Amino acid sequence: MNEMNPNLPDTPDKGRLKISITSEVTAYPVNDATISISYTGVPDSQLEQLNTDASGQTDTVELAAPPLEYSLNPAIEEQPYAEYTLQVDAPGFEPISIAGAEILPDVTALQNIQLRPLTDPESAENVFVIPAHTLYGVYPPKIPEEEIKPVDESGEIVLSRVVVPEYIVVHDGSPRDTTAQNYYVKYKDYIKNVASSEIYATWPEDTIRANVLAIMSFTLNRVYTEWYRNQGYDFTITSSTAFDHKWIPERNFFDTISAIVDELFSNYLSRPNVRQPILTQYCDGRRVQCPNWMTQWGSKSLGDQGYSPIEILRYYYGDDMYINTAEAVSGIPSSWPGYNLEIGASGDKVLQMQEQLNVIAGAYPAIPKITADGVYGPATEAAVRKFQSVFGLPETGIVDYRTWYKISEIYVGVSRIAELQ
Repeated sequence: MNEMNPNLPDTPDKGRLKISITSEVTAYPVNDATISISYTGVPDSQLEQLNTDASGQTDTVELAAPPLEYSLNPAIEEQPYAEYTLQVDAPGFEPISIAGAEILPDVTALQNIQLRPLTDPESAENVFVIPAHTLYGVYPPKIPEEEIKPVDESGEIVLSRVVVPEYIVVHDGSPRDTTAQNYYVKYKDYIKNVASSEIYATWPEDTIRANVLAIMSFTLNRVYTEWYRNQGYDFTITSSTAFDHKWIPERNFFDTISAIVDELFSNYLSRPNVRQPILTQYCDGRRVQCPNWMTQWGSKSLGDQGYSPIEILRYYYGDDMYINTAEAVSGIPSSWPGYNLEIGASGDKVLQMQEQLNVIAGAYPAIPKITADGVYGPATEAAVRKFQSVFGLPETGIVDYRTWYKISEIYVGVSRIAELQ
């Protein structure tokens, strides 16, 4: 074993880490932040020191991780990820330390950090400790519930249609724990966090898709039925595995999971003649068994066998399960046009996208400003390509579904539209 880090064998595999830092107040990137990386539990073992660029991002760095097989074989009980501590300092901001950042082999861990502006020079460092992954640690099993909620009781609050929210409020504890903190979390970031906490990013893509769809459908059921607000609580969902999903403040997520959530985020699961998203419950299938629910390790096995996402879901939940699409996405200036924007395109959607890109370029100087004329020419393509590079999307120069919504998301953040409305 590796003497510096007992979680690593002597001949480890390699994972990757990329860090993005923004201001909690303005959502603008924080440049010239310094990040020291060490093995968790060995604080004097600085391995790397990184700095953020004008886009608030570091270079991608390789870090040692356990063998890939550890995260692919449920019979292996060794910890499948390495843990690192990130110490972040930036002029004018409160320092932050994140212990237990997870690095898996062959995938890139994406660590997004929001820094608070420094108001008191004596303020203490913000320290976050990331607990064990749910497939490795021991957590309470899900308390079973009906998958379809009654919505005809007097006084019941139910939304009139399925809408993807911009933010959800996560109660970081069990529902009745009044000491637990509430966090306002962007919906997509919540799903990425939960999926990275509950499955391994090294699994087959269609297994990840099936699990992401189950997580999103469960979450949208909580949103649609106002489940906790009907009980007098002021949050959308909890971070307790006994009631909901595991969500962890300041944890990293992974590139494979992030891309799939960006692809699927407006989808959910439904059954015929049922308006609400289905409360798709599941368990790990190794420590805990759950008849008629999906098991995470079982879904991994089906993915290995070439099952599609809907085939995996129907295997567990029955043949009358369908993938549906939400009627609306909240908090964005305008919805996806329904087709890709590329060279030769023109019109209001191109104009709007160009105007949003120019606002983003004001915060991210690596992105060139362009003439907002409603015509998709080479300069617009170049700006889109640079935007995609900065935000980890395939650099096609084409505004597809994922790029459109990422532009909207970043635009809303840097323009503070959401707070003005």
